[in-house]
Amino acid sequence: MKNEIKSTAHSKNRCEYHIVFAPKYRRKEIYGQLKKDIGEILRKLCEQKGVEIIEAEACPNHIHMHVSIPPYISIAQFMGYLKGKSSLMIFDRHANLKYKYGQRTFWCRGYYVDTVGKNEKVIKDYIKNQQEEDYTRDQISLKEYVDPFTGSRNK
Repeated sequence: MKNEIKSTAHSKNRCEYHIVFAPKYRRKEIYGQLKKDIGEILRKLCEQKGVEIIEAEACPNHIHMHVSIPPYISIAQFMGYLKGKSSLMIFDRHANLKYKYGQRTFWCRGYYVDTVGKNEKVIKDYIKNQQEEDYTRDQISLKEYVDPFTGSRNK
């Protein structure tokens, strides 16, 4: 169903967006079981709103999504819904995160969004390769990464 023109009762459309958003303070929280749960939660919420996920990648400290959103939903409405509901669902499944994020805010306030058009292939390739690039960048970095809660060094 990729690149297909979709129809509603009175319109035809192809509204595709590249969205990037991150956990609060860009903490590297998206690992293991949490990564799997976040993926399930985001898929479920998108399905409930009629949003098609074309491509997605969960990196250690941010999420990339290439989605097709119906024209009757604004991007701001969708992002408010997605980040708000997913925060609550993540805290329900992983109660220990409530102590790290006291106010039940898992995601940082902002997000990046861009329309997908002629550069669709470039964006898809970027999403696929982003995690690999982040890992490589971390390996060659001279910066020490320290856990803000325990003070111990992250590996």
